[in-house]
Amino acid sequence: MDMGANSLPSPSCPDGRKRRVCYYYDPGISNVDYGEGHSMVPRRVAMAHSLVASYGLLNDMTRLRTRPASPEELLAFHDQKYVDLLGRLTPAAYMSDGNLRRTAEEHGIGPMRRLDGACTNDNPVIDGLMGYCLSYAGGSLAAARALCGGDHDVAINWSGGMHHACRGHANGFCYVNDIVLAIKQLLGRFRRVLYVDIDGHHGDGVEKAFADSNQVMTLSFHQYESQFFPGTGSIDDVGEGAGRYHALNVPLKKGMDDQGYHELFKPIVGKAMQVFQPDAVVLQCGADSLSGDRLAGLELSVGGHAECVRYLRGFNAPLLLLGGGGYTINHVASCWCYETAVAVGKEDEIAHEIPHHPYDHYYRSQGYRLQYRTEAPGSRSSGENKDAAVIRVKALEHLSAINCAPSIQFHEPCGAAAQGMDVDDLCHHDDDDDDEEEADPMERLHLLCDNADLRGIFIELGRKRLSSQKC
Repeated sequence: MDMGANSLPSPSCPDGRKRRVCYYYDPGISNVDYGEGHSMVPRRVAMAHSLVASYGLLNDMTRLRTRPASPEELLAFHDQKYVDLLGRLTPAAYMSDGNLRRTAEEHGIGPMRRLDGACTNDNPVIDGLMGYCLSYAGGSLAAARALCGGDHDVAINWSGGMHHACRGHANGFCYVNDIVLAIKQLLGRFRRVLYVDIDGHHGDGVEKAFADSNQVMTLSFHQYESQFFPGTGSIDDVGEGAGRYHALNVPLKKGMDDQGYHELFKPIVGKAMQVFQPDAVVLQCGADSLSGDRLAGLELSVGGHAECVRYLRGFNAPLLLLGGGGYTINHVASCWCYETAVAVGKEDEIAHEIPHHPYDHYYRSQGYRLQYRTEAPGSRSSGENKDAAVIRVKALEHLSAINCAPSIQFHEPCGAAAQGMDVDDLCHHDDDDDDEEEADPMERLHLLCDNADLRGIFIELGRKRLSSQKC
């Protein structure tokens, strides 16, 4: 990983080859409907895809054609009872079965009455619920597998990024946490994964899933104030046990603009890359941190939001880009299209004028411009500047409190022991095979290890060879 290239917007890797980008899109996403008046509109992903296609960016990527996730694959994180419930829930079954309604309510699905007496339906029982979950989770798992295979540098799934879902509970418009599933997939190949969340809301579900792990660092930049969902993600929340200082939060005040955001984002993320030294990075690109969002109050421009993608792209670690929140759908589609251009290295080549395409009428309010005009930021008060400076100092102190990556003692087993392999089995052949041509030992090692982390195995194998030579 090139630690010094993080500011370079080059479309190529350090060795000069073009970045290899793969992309997932399921056209069925445009048919998913959370209900009239609901803030979540999955059609925004179809709009982003149509815009990506109209700019010709599909020609610069490999299209991932994959199956949906299986219910069994969801069990890598979610409870069996919860997965079974998702498979049973339909609007008709919900209305006719009182027991099913009560079970759904216990798991955060369907109309809920809040403590103040108001009724909400954040996670409605929608047509095709299980199919929708399996589709976006399957996309994120396929994207993670593409990175694990080493054939791609960047993988994109704009329908993913559902960071609020819990192990056995829907939350914040999210039913299945595809991010946790994708990170677990990445851990089968990579030893350390950095998760960065630039959604307007705290990435609570992902943080909670890995709060006690030092193989995953979660880093969330989000609006944080009373009465703003989910109300978690304080600067003092830093993880627990082996994961202490590996779950970091950067709480932001309403009105944060590009300049203020990157005065926090770049030094903190840069420090995380230096200290944690991840083997892969996941970036949740929730677009509700954009100016003009219907629910959040941050003031990022499309270019300012995309600068986070560009910055992380420059480190040249395998990069998984996921969607997330975003409730002004034309702004969301503009943002994810431009960030796709950043991923393939064509951000300086695409026109600002939005091409004619099936959804172009949605962009009238932004003057048919890809990077729409945001509200001119007001001058920040000295108090606001001071608050941001305190947050930056605290976050950097938390990062300084963890050991640099090479000396980390990982909480979970890895290498040959984790795969149930005996290194002796990798060094010796069966005597009955003496008449056969001896396989190359390195090729045999790779075949036996598959996706295991080989570094520890190489060390132990070398020691055994030296020992045998002494004998």
